[in-house]
Order: sequence, then C-alpha cells, then structure tokens
Amino acid sequence: MANIILKNASKHFESVKAIDQVNFEVKDGEFMVLVGPSGCGKSTLLRSIAGLEEITSGQILIDDQDVTSLHSSKRDLAMVFQSYALYPHMNVHKNLSFGLETMKIPKNVIDERVQKAAQVLQIDQLLKRKPKQLSGGQKQRVAIGRAIVREPKAFLFDEPLSNLDADLRVQMRVEIARLQKRLGVTTIYVTHDQVEAMTMADRIVVLNGGRVEQIGKPLELYNSPNNVFVAGFIGSPRINLLPLRDLIELRQNQHATISDSILKLMEKANVHQLGFRPEMIRFNTEGIANSLTLNTEVSYMEQLGSEAYIYLEIENKLNLVMHNQGQEHFESKSKLPSCIDLGLCHLFDQNGKQISIESF
Repeated sequence: MANIILKNASKHFESVKAIDQVNFEVKDGEFMVLVGPSGCGKSTLLRSIAGLEEITSGQILIDDQDVTSLHSSKRDLAMVFQSYALYPHMNVHKNLSFGLETMKIPKNVIDERVQKAAQVLQIDQLLKRKPKQLSGGQKQRVAIGRAIVREPKAFLFDEPLSNLDADLRVQMRVEIARLQKRLGVTTIYVTHDQVEAMTMADRIVVLNGGRVEQIGKPLELYNSPNNVFVAGFIGSPRINLLPLRDLIELRQNQHATISDSILKLMEKANVHQLGFRPEMIRFNTEGIANSLTLNTEVSYMEQLGSEAYIYLEIENKLNLVMHNQGQEHFESKSKLPSCIDLGLCHLFDQNGKQISIESF
C-alpha cells in the first residue's frame, strides 16, 4: 500500500492546460475518486500518476519518493482501463498470469496469486474460458483480477464501468468498493458519474477545466459545496438554482412569498443566486423559521415506488425538481406551493462562490 502526493502538478498540450497546478494527497489505503465532466483532465491526471503521461511541471510522490521522472513500469501501480484490454487468444488464467510471467515470478507463486484473485472475484470457474466466452461483467472482473495478482502499491481505475449496462454498473461498483475495503489497497478511481463518486469514495476530488474545485468526503461536498459548479455537479437530480433577480421579480408578480428583512439581507450580502436540493422543497412552512414559498405548477412526475421526483414550473419558464417520499400522485397542471427553508439554502455570489449570512 502507498500514499500518493501531487504537488503543483500540471500537464500542458501546447496551449491547452489539461491539468493545472493540482495539489492533493491520497492517503494509505484510501479510496479516492476523481470526478468531473468530460474534458476536465481526470484521465490525463490518472495517466500522469501511472507514468503514462509526463507532467509538464510539479511533482508526483509515492511513499514520499519522487517518481516524477520514474518510468511507469517502476512505479509499482496497477491500472484498470475503460476497455478491458484482455488478450483474446489467451484464456482467463493466462490473462491473469501473463504479466507475472514477464516479471519472472516463480510459477508456484503465480498459480497461488491467480487462484486467490479468482476466488476473491468469483471467477475461479472461468479460468479455462477465453474472453469471447465471457459477459461484460466477467471481462471486467478479469481486468480487475489482472491488477490484483500484481499486488501493487495502488490501483488506478479509469472509468472501468462505462461499458456496462445500468444494472451491472450498480452491481460492479458495489463489488469494487467491497473489494477495495477487503484488500485495503490505495485506490484512485476516475469517473464522470457523480453517483459512482458519491457511493464509492472515501474522498472526492472535483475537477473542472484541469483545476481542482473542491476536495472532501461525499457528504461534505453535497452539504457544503464551495461554489456553484460543485453544487450543480454533485447530487442527482441536480440542485435547483434560483437567481435573486428572478426571485425579486416573482415576488413583485405575487408568485413568491419571502420577508422584506430576509430579502434585504441577501441583497446586502450580494447574493446572486440561491441553491436548494430537491429534497429541501416541502408542501408547507410548518416548523420553518425563515421560509421562501413559490407558487409552482406540476409539469411532470416520475413515480419510483417509495419516492417520486416532481418537476415543477413557475410561469412556464423557471423549472424546479422536488424529491417527495411516498406514493402520493399529482396530476399535471396541479398547483402546489413549494416551500423552502432558507436556513438550508446555499447562497452564491456573482462569481459563483458560496457565501453565508449569519442571521439565517
């Protein structure tokens, strides 16, 4: 196992800054997830840690050893790619053992490691099959097994579940998370799926345009986002954002109810927009000290059994999403008051940075 540290790591492709001044530490045995939209630099960052890309400036340290200029083969890291990259002419056993054979490891040690990894991944009955005889999930297990048998200092996963169907992705992300806890190996996992990030990570690095927006535990990012980008990217469905100027206009048109004192406080603090999660919307103001009530209309409803997502409109232009527990049904065009506890809202300034108002 290992700790991995990045110090001012940057990677430039001519004028393009793929990663820019990135700093963070992955602790020994930690499951760290790099998440962000397509093109944010997360895969480039992972490849740089693996040694497959040479960083333009900065340092990469593994167990306090500077490996910035060290060849990838000498970093003792195992990478699992988006494509399974299995050898089609080799059976599962050979796919698992081939890398160890090239390292001149004794046959009895190889057999022991392969058998152990196969049992852990529940593919021991598949060792004689070739990749074309395997399902997508089985191929992914073999790819992970190939990393496990090396017994590396750390695992690097580059969007390993993106080729699987939805149900199998859920199953495999649980299996990978359990496996990492069982093995206790330092892991860096890249994904664009924030649900994967939230459910698997010990900590998350949110990347945007090659830069780190925020680092923290999943619920820290969810409950205390630094800015609008993090608030919008973490959470599914997305956070509801209401510009203050629209709120003032809605109030003037009698579509919103909010006290004069609170509105003045927000204007004085230079609040640009309010953010509130779908589960923060209620039907009444009972128990809420400082509330905002919006006159909304149901446009669509997704009933999921024990819960539902209700899509709301205000004057046919502002759209909100509400998370409602239970099986209560609301017809399209139904008028519903949307009540929000302002004490739970996220407030953002004109630059998208979160601000706080103590009086709330």
